[in-house]
Parts: sequence; structure tokens; C-alpha cells
Amino acid sequence: MYDYIIVGAGSAGCVLANRLSADPHCRVLLLEAGPRDRNPFIHMPAGLARLVNNRRINWNLDTEPEPALDGRRLWWPRGKVLGGSSSINAMCYVRGVAADYDGWAAAGATGWDWAQVLPWFVRSEANSRGASALHGDAGPLSVSDLRHHNPLSDAFLAAAAQAGHARNDDFNGTRQLGVGLYQVTQRDGARCSSATAYLRPARARRNLTVLTGARATVLSFRGDTATGVYYRHGRQHRHAAARNEVILCGGAVHSPQLLMLSGVGAARALRGHGITPRADLPGVGGNLQDHLDICTLVHTHPGVSYDRSNQLRIAIDYFLRGHRGAGTSNIAEAGGFARSALASDARADVQFHFVPAMLDDHGRHRLPGDGYTLHACALHPRSRGRIRLRDADPASPPRIEANYLGDPEGVDLAMMKECVRMSAAILGQPAFDRWRGAPIFPPGDNLDDAALVAFIRAKAESIYHPVGTCAMGTHAEAVVDPQLRVHGLRRLRVVDASVMPSLVSGNTNAPTIMLAERAAAWIIEAAANA
Repeated sequence: MYDYIIVGAGSAGCVLANRLSADPHCRVLLLEAGPRDRNPFIHMPAGLARLVNNRRINWNLDTEPEPALDGRRLWWPRGKVLGGSSSINAMCYVRGVAADYDGWAAAGATGWDWAQVLPWFVRSEANSRGASALHGDAGPLSVSDLRHHNPLSDAFLAAAAQAGHARNDDFNGTRQLGVGLYQVTQRDGARCSSATAYLRPARARRNLTVLTGARATVLSFRGDTATGVYYRHGRQHRHAAARNEVILCGGAVHSPQLLMLSGVGAARALRGHGITPRADLPGVGGNLQDHLDICTLVHTHPGVSYDRSNQLRIAIDYFLRGHRGAGTSNIAEAGGFARSALASDARADVQFHFVPAMLDDHGRHRLPGDGYTLHACALHPRSRGRIRLRDADPASPPRIEANYLGDPEGVDLAMMKECVRMSAAILGQPAFDRWRGAPIFPPGDNLDDAALVAFIRAKAESIYHPVGTCAMGTHAEAVVDPQLRVHGLRRLRVVDASVMPSLVSGNTNAPTIMLAERAAAWIIEAAANA
């Protein structure tokens, strides 16, 4: 029997495995459906481009047809490997802003205001710039400046300044607004995933068991108390028992799926799949939010972008010359945060990621020639979707109904139009004159409103930040309480991005690691007081 069973070795699960197994008397089991993180392109930052079509380490999910996006199924890559999505993402280290967390607290997530979460960000971080009131330098997660960036990224920064955006060298500092090069979760020029930062130092502990290729299928209960996890490992179907707690860290898609398969969710819907309800929690799978993104692509001259770079030279510089050169690039090198004309408060409502390469359909569709891409996403969508079971088979992917642009007021569509216009304003500046070729997407600079909307419906995609499907709070739709314990059940928590009540202003990896740090402290405290 284990003291704790953690389901999912992603950004949060690796944190918990480290912190909970630090007590040598505490037995911890970490279950991960995917393999170990041995692929060298996981650890080489620019290798993320080689991981796009690797289904062995990617859940490779698709939404249901999206009504407001021409009925398209949008691709949702999610990490299926030690480190989860932190092993396949673009490594941008962004926390969001104080108002995001103060908003969580005001909505019922007591104790999650900025003043109370900041120490956990600092605890997790080892920033190469050193410690300060806002940054840590002794945590497990290495955060550093890029060792290499492309000249086109410099052109983006200059053009953004010409368009009126201030320079900002620290999006996690005293202000977020402005443009700059992203700090990244890298250590010595290599990716620092949560598996590298947290799991690797703990792997030798005799009280920590890590099982890869182990997919959880259903939770076991005794009355209202979680007692363990059934899982499939190879061809065997096994059960592991937990003395203290079962902790779900499967992310915004798989944590609600496992809860519903285990009878925790909207009772009527569960009965429709032949599942006996254990806890009627209608919020499970609901409140789904994601950052919808639109890309502007422009051709450029040969020899500067990453589209047709010398792969042999990059490999030699990286693997044989001490992690140098373009292999250390996170690809989305530069970016920033801005307030559109529609901003409803003082926070940024648009985020940019600039890529010195052509990126169409997540890089799965290779375009001829050379070019550059500017991503722009709306940070505070009003639309809400839902994760539903497809059937009662744990092997079936759930139904992802993202409901992009589904708000009845049409604010989300208006925001996407702002994203396109703001991108055009930057890319049209003189700083790009020496690099600018023909437009690719959108096909022209002066689209009328109907053409602009058609472009958005045809080309908008996820930028991979789903949250909210096991939201914390005390309201009727909340799934977990502010200490991330599932309402109405005992010894069961959810610790991952699914518990976020609303999206933060930016990427979601750093906030997920923060909340896992905080949850670990609560879990240890609960055991001490038992």
C-alpha cells in the first residue's frame, strides 16, 4: 500500500512526487500513461518542432467540430510523457498578473490571491538573473534568458516599439505590458521540464515508485473515501491502494474524464453512459476555457528564418559544442502583452508570440519558402466549453467541446479581430521593411470585416492553454474546494490546470507548477495533523 497515489506525471504531478517523497517514511506511487522522457528532441529546445507528429509522447487530441470555426476540429496537443506538456511546450515562463489571482480569490478561491501565491512562485524558481522580491534563485525550476535568438526576433521588437509598445525585459516583474524576449524554462541551454526539475532529483528515492505506460482507468472508493486507482500497465489490469490520498494530475482533459469514469460528475449524464453516480457534481468537465490564437504569416528572404536552416550544423552546435546556437531556441523567442481598444480592465488582453519561421496548422503543414509568424491570442475569453465522456470506455478520448467564439455577446470574435489588426500594425512597421516579402495569411492587408471574420473562422487555433474543468471554489459548479479537495468526497484531490477558476493572463505552465507547490504543502500538513 502507498501513502499517496499521483495520477499523471505532468507539470503538477512531478512537483508532488518530489515534495511528497521527500519524507523517506512516505511511500508514493506516480502513474504516467506515457513513456520516459528519453527522446533527445525533448531536451533540445528547438527539437520541439520534431515532436509535433510524435504520437508516442502526445495525446494528439481533437475537439469536436467547432460551430463558430467553420465546423473544424481543432488539434489539442497534450504531453503524454514524463513531464507532460512541460516536455513538449515552447518553454515560455509566464505567471500572469496579480489581478488574475485576486480575481480567483474574489470568486471564492479563498487563499489564492496574489499575495499568497507569490511565495510559491518564488519557491519553485531558480532564475538565472538572481533573486529579488519577485524572483527566486534556489528553486528546482530553472528559468533563464535565451542563449540564442534570430535576427527576425530583433526586428519584431523594433517594429513593436515603432507601433507604440514599450520594451519589457521581464514579463513577471513589476509590469507585464510591453514586448521583449521570453525567459524560458531552460537549464544550461536544455529544456528544464517538470520532470527534469522535480522528478529527476527524486528518482533514486526508494520510497518513490514511478510507473510509465500505466494508464489509470477508474478510482476505487469505500463509501465516500477514495482508496486507490485501477490502472492498465501493459496487458495487465492492476489496482494500487492509497492510505492517505489519491491525487489527480491529468490536466484539464483527463482529470475530469477520470472523475466521470469513476462516477463523479453530473449524475444524469453519468447514468446515460451506464455509470453509477457516486457524487453528483455537475461542474465536472464544465467551465472549459482556452486561449484562441490567430497567426499572421509573411514571406521573407532565404537564409534568415528557421524554415530551411542547416539541421546538421544546428545538431553539431547543440550536441557537440555545449548546447550552443539555434538548437537552444524555443522558437517562440519574442512576444509581449498589450491592451486592445476593447480591454475591460487594466490587464493586458492580448498576448503575442513571434516565431522566425512559417507556422501553419501548428507546424504540421509545411509551406514552401521562408517566412515569419506572429501569434496573437485573446487572454480573457468569455466563451465556456465542456469536457464530456464519449462512452464508459477509459480508452476512448473524451469529447472536447471548446465552444470557441461561443459567447452570445460576440466579444470573443471582436477580440480576435483586434488580434489580427494589432498584428498587422506591428508587422507593417519600417523595422520589417528589409525582411518583408509577400503576405501569406491573411492574404492581404486591407480585408473588409466579412473577409476578416472568414479568415478567423478558417484559421484560428488553440495555443494550448485549457483550464477550468475541475474549478475550485465554493459555488454550486465548483468541483474542488480552495485546498483542491473534491467536494463531497474524502482523500481525493485534483492538482493541475483544471482547478483554475479562470485563465491567467498568459501561459499556464508556471501557474500549474505554483499551485502544485502550494498543494504539496497542504497535503503534507494534512497528514501531519491526521
